Amino acid sequence: MLPTYRDGDVLLVLRGVTLRAGRAAVVRLPPDAEGRPRPLAVKRLTGPDPAAPQRWWVDSDNAAEGVTSFEIGSLHGDDILAVVVGLVWTPLR
Repeated sequence: MLPTYRDGDVLLVLRGVTLRAGRAAVVRLPPDAEGRPRPLAVKRLTGPDPAAPQRWWVDSDNAAEGVTSFEIGSLHGDDILAVVVGLVWTPLR
């Protein structure tokens, strides 16, 4: 999620928050092409999928890197685990 968040940042996240386009969220991504599980990720919610109720499109803040809905399709609402509500701490670099 560079440039918004970096490895090591401590984020405050809440479950049960209403999903809204533009918010960052902790999501469970589907397995990769070889069937290996992916780690939890922080992605930007870009909006609900008009073709599939209860599914959301996700994007990366870094256009040069990261998995987006263009590669994996929309995510079911159950795969959006929490919404980022703030940055708590950034380690010294």
